[in-house]
Amino acid sequence: MLRIHFTGQDLRRITLAAGPAPMWELLLSLHMVQQRDGRLVFGDWRRDVRAKVAPDQLRLLLELAPASGYSPDFLTPAEPLAGFEAALQTVLSTPRQSLRQQLSMIGGRRPPSTWIQALAGGEPQALRKLADAIRAYHEAAIAPYWSSIGMLVAADQARRGRTLVTHGVDDLLSSLHPRVRWEPPELQVLGMRDRSLQLDGRGIHLQPSAFCWQVPTKLRDPLLPPILVYPIDHTPGILDPGLGSAGRASDALGVLLGATRATALAATFSGCTTTQMAELCQVSLASASHQAGVLRSAGLITTRRTGSSVRHEITERGLCLLSARQQFGTPAH
Repeated sequence: MLRIHFTGQDLRRITLAAGPAPMWELLLSLHMVQQRDGRLVFGDWRRDVRAKVAPDQLRLLLELAPASGYSPDFLTPAEPLAGFEAALQTVLSTPRQSLRQQLSMIGGRRPPSTWIQALAGGEPQALRKLADAIRAYHEAAIAPYWSSIGMLVAADQARRGRTLVTHGVDDLLSSLHPRVRWEPPELQVLGMRDRSLQLDGRGIHLQPSAFCWQVPTKLRDPLLPPILVYPIDHTPGILDPGLGSAGRASDALGVLLGATRATALAATFSGCTTTQMAELCQVSLASASHQAGVLRSAGLITTRRTGSSVRHEITERGLCLLSARQQFGTPAH
């Protein structure tokens, strides 16, 4: 059991993820592609990934992320609000000493491959090989599902935020996951290796993940910024590549809201200006402004001014409506 020890200062420094973490999703998905658990959730996704990713590139990544055991911490850098490319550049900029130290802990009894040895030495060719493999894998395994993952994480974040505001930090920590117990001042994570983590006033970052399965996880190095990555609620059909575009995401809502308004709602998932909404909906600025006003009046979006333009963002109510299609499956045609 992992025991995370909180002080009063740590409780004041708990942070909730604003969105999914690209490199955590990538790493944990590499674990899932090697397993057979969760067939109803991940079965179709696994088949697609194995069909699309070149075997030699997948093999390289699986050396770094075995199905069980240690995966190097440098693969999941702190990345608040950073996109995939920014996070990847942080990975590739890992100091050579950290590469060598962390890579020495993988592989178990097997000697490290020639590629792992070269990577541990920070050799440019090995780093380029890593970058190419990560980008190819991300394009096949993560990017098509990113909107779906984003909705799931945003829904979880909204629920946690509401719990924190309404019931306080005790209820937040008590309700994170069935394998997480809050016994003040200690957060206990069942199913993880026996060890203790002293937060020492640093607080902790709570990160929901679509590819985290059954048991929460964290970074191994206790000196790195504390993070607890925990699974979202998994139901069949949650990984939906059809949500990759605003138009396809709004198909199922078209009957309820009308095609244009459904597309306008989907456009606000990542935030958009009125001009961007008009372009996605293929309507005039005046029409887009009208659609935004209707959605805002219904409590489905919020609008705030940023400089000379306004930005529309989806609310929890709008998110629930938009994500209903993925939670319950796409109707048969």
